[in-house]
Parts: sequence; structure tokens; C-alpha cells
Amino acid sequence: MNTKLRCILLDDELPGLTYLKMLCEQLPEVEVVKAYNNPESLIKDLPTLDFDLCILDIEMPGYNGLQVANLLRGKAVIFTTAYKEHAAEAFDLDAIDYVQKPVKMERLHQAIAKAMVRLNSKEQKKTFVQLNTDQGKALIFFNQLGYVKASPTDSRDKVAVLIDGSSILLKNVTFSKLEEVLPPAEFVRINKSEMIALQAVKVFSFDEITTSILSENGKPLRLNLSESFRAEFLNRIKI
Repeated sequence: MNTKLRCILLDDELPGLTYLKMLCEQLPEVEVVKAYNNPESLIKDLPTLDFDLCILDIEMPGYNGLQVANLLRGKAVIFTTAYKEHAAEAFDLDAIDYVQKPVKMERLHQAIAKAMVRLNSKEQKKTFVQLNTDQGKALIFFNQLGYVKASPTDSRDKVAVLIDGSSILLKNVTFSKLEEVLPPAEFVRINKSEMIALQAVKVFSFDEITTSILSENGKPLRLNLSESFRAEFLNRIKI
């Protein structure tokens, strides 16, 4: 994780959003990436957003904060709200904290400190994920995984291709779930049926990625980079 915690903010009430942004900007460990007063705008930008934490209100028109949190693909969240009754639902979503309004600097700082501890701990310890395969449960180590593609025989299954060229059939797992459990800084979707480990990218063009993985004919494997996923791919490889 970066030295600073990259945060996006969401509150449909502009005064509350402005106040929250002001508080966050006074914390040296926080970088406000973007502030939204409309959940639909955040959801629209989500594929191109690079952030560690979302601080968001719960009671909003259209999408509420709980619904938005479910769309964040496992990203860390801190809820802010004037209503106590949502606390249980918030923690069901594994929220880092639940801060009641009006937000006070000391309480916000406490929540941010929790986020730093959790994210740093997660980054240091998590090197693999456990997934179901056609031969039972398997440990898939992030540094051994090259790319994942939809199974040609059953779209509910996925084929995990390792850096050494061997493959594992993952049973009944969606790309959405894989995006939750694989490190977002290391893996990215490149088209509707494939996602790739950035370590496997050798060179790329506007619509194609040449990998360091050898295909069956002994040549570098080439994968399609589709228009729908191009922006997210380019965002992930920014230096």
C-alpha cells in the first residue's frame, strides 16, 4: 500500500461532503482522490478509480451506501450516517468502521487508523487465495498466477493459467468474485472472458497484450484487450 491512504468520498448532501473533505485533507496520511455527491456518478467512474478506501454516507436517494459498498469489489469502507439502525448491516459488509454524524475529527482519525492497520496487515500477509477446483480445494499463490480465462465448456468455471504454463480448473467462480479476492494492484480484467496478472504482461498495443506465458506452439501467448476494459488496464499500469 502507498504511504498515503487513497480515499474517495460519497455524500449526497453537499455541505456534509465539503466538511468531510476538509477533515480528510487535514489528515497527513489521507489523500482524497475524488469526492462525489451522487452515487450514480461514483458507480459510473468505478472502473477507472484507483483507491484504497471509500468513506460514504448510507442514507442517499437512488443507491444507498450499503448498495454502493456491495459494488466496490471488496474495497475497504467506512460508513458515516446520522442513523444508528444501519450499524448491524454495515458491519455485515465487513466495514472498517461506522462513524455517526456529525463527524468529529478525533473520531474520523480513529477510523482512518483502523483502515491503515487493516490494509497494511492484509497487504503483508495475503499471498494466496483458496479456491475450489475440479480436484478439490487449492491454494493459488498470486505470484504464480499468469491469467484466468472462462472455461470453454462451462462459463461458470474458469481456467487459471500459471506462469509456468500449467493450468488449474476453478469450479463455479465468477470474475466478480475473482476481482474481490485477487490483489487489484496485480490483476485486471482485459476482456469479457479473461483477466491477467500484470507480471505476465510483456508488451501491449491498443487492442492486444503479448504475455510472458508460452502457448502450446511455444510462442508468447497473445490476449485481446477489449475497448470496455482498456481504460481500467491503462489505469492499473500507470507509474
